[in-house]
Amino acid sequence: MGRKLIGITIACGLAAAAWLLAVGTPAATGTPDRIWGNRGVRPGDLARPRAATIDGAGRLWIVDFTARVQGYDLDGKHLGFTWTTPDFRNGRPSGLGTDRDGNLVVCDSHYHCVRVYTPEGTELRKFGGDRGTGPGQFGYISDAVQDADGFWYVSEFSLTDRVTKLTPDGAFVKCWGETGSGPLQFNRLRALALGPDGNLYAADACNHRIQVFTRDGGFVREFGRPGPAVGDLSYPYDLCFGPGGELYVAERGNNRVQKFAADGRSLGCWGTAGRGPGELAEPWGLVVDKFGRVHVIDTENHRVQRVRF
Repeated sequence: MGRKLIGITIACGLAAAAWLLAVGTPAATGTPDRIWGNRGVRPGDLARPRAATIDGAGRLWIVDFTARVQGYDLDGKHLGFTWTTPDFRNGRPSGLGTDRDGNLVVCDSHYHCVRVYTPEGTELRKFGGDRGTGPGQFGYISDAVQDADGFWYVSEFSLTDRVTKLTPDGAFVKCWGETGSGPLQFNRLRALALGPDGNLYAADACNHRIQVFTRDGGFVREFGRPGPAVGDLSYPYDLCFGPGGELYVAERGNNRVQKFAADGRSLGCWGTAGRGPGELAEPWGLVVDKFGRVHVIDTENHRVQRVRF
């Protein structure tokens, strides 16, 4: 692990810890209708869950700190799917999604690649794997999304912070971004989401903002600023659009989920720091189902909370 990544990780961790102790975070609205999860390593248990996705069959998939990918129904019942990535001695995956064919997409961060699997855990393909900053090379991959035309968008951090666009077959098209705090710059780029407007939304975690781009890398706008108030952001770690076009953002630092209109206006917050219902401990991820229910990955509480707000 390079000095740059160590510095970013320490800085983010210390600042996030400070936010956990902050007071004055606006009260959340909404009561979770489902809370589930047991800490452990048995099939169905969760150990620091990191990311989630919902496939076309309506199954909820979660990857956790043990490098396991597991399948559940939307109420948290384990469906018997439990498998791991080939190797995790260097680190565990931190991103999970689906491709346009309904396969599972695992961002194997510390192995600098994206792996595509069947629900049963059979690896279908892999792209990347070469560590570096050249075309088609990657640092630590944090997320990967595929558009309706099959093009891939891959976010990364550590060696550099950028988005890489690939063809449906995984060939390099272009990349944009660098480490920094200005437009088209990132500081620990954590997650991507394709919006209903056709643009690409990026969670720029340590800059405490969301940046919006065209699918060719043109800067559109940004929103968010550091802080605990409504409209502020603190370490946005994941983002997902709901069926009504609202953007939901998991804030690791503020221990909450915030809902935004696509233009960046805050539509409300849910969650606060703690261990009880409606309380969160460093949420890393979320996913929204077709019913508009938000499944929040409550990472340090080793559980999932489901809420509609």
